[in-house]
Amino acid sequence: MSVRTIYRDVDDLSCSGIPVYTIQGVNGGISILDNYTMNKTMLSDTDKNNILIALQSLKSTKFPDVDLILEKLEGIFRNNASDWISMDFSPWGSNPNVNNKFNDIRAAILGSRVINIEYINSQNIKSVRTVEPLHLKFKYQAWYLYSWCRKRSEYRSFRLSRIKKVEITDEIFDRFSERVSDDREDTIEAQEKKNIVSCVLRFKEEALYRIYDDYNDDMIKDNKDGTYTLTVDLPEDEWVYGYILSFGTNVEVAKPESIRKIICEKSREISKLYTDI
Repeated sequence: MSVRTIYRDVDDLSCSGIPVYTIQGVNGGISILDNYTMNKTMLSDTDKNNILIALQSLKSTKFPDVDLILEKLEGIFRNNASDWISMDFSPWGSNPNVNNKFNDIRAAILGSRVINIEYINSQNIKSVRTVEPLHLKFKYQAWYLYSWCRKRSEYRSFRLSRIKKVEITDEIFDRFSERVSDDREDTIEAQEKKNIVSCVLRFKEEALYRIYDDYNDDMIKDNKDGTYTLTVDLPEDEWVYGYILSFGTNVEVAKPESIRKIICEKSREISKLYTDI
């Protein structure tokens, strides 16, 4: 960073009303007054509302401790974002208690502590993993833990709702080691895309409202015969089978043939359960 850039940033801070001072000499430098706190008048009403709305959004992801922060800021701003906006991403009839797990995992990440977890995967296989926790991510209504799995010797993602037990160990790992930091995001992204398949699904008009809930208009083709075709990349696992089956007779899998056969077989198995009706 150039000296000119530093002076420009200092000028910007001073113009914003933030008290900046300089000390010359060997131990000198540029500092902000130790007892300085941001004056709430620096924020416009729009700024205050946007902050509270952002925290409300974070609250809906079940991020812990947000309620207390919201209460404090609403008191400071003399504003209540809760009286006109509410967000809830949790499924109907389900309210998994993940706060304790979330807090433990967050503490382990910040403290670079190795953890042991009991995990149930999408194939209903229970295992105990020793992992180096690196990153928490909220994706499609659920929290995921990205970590280095010692059992598999590779990066793995674990859905928090499937983690049944968390044990924080006393072992410290190097969160900024070459192995942990080098191309971590690319490796995690590759893991996510490993089982992705291109699907072509044909829906009846009765299911159209659900399709528009989840996908953009340009992904949906009107076949002009009362049906609509959706072309989308999906992870091939038990979740996607259940997702397709949830549309009942309002969907047909056109491609790939492998998923088409699996849905057909599962439909037969469901039908067998009700043969006595």
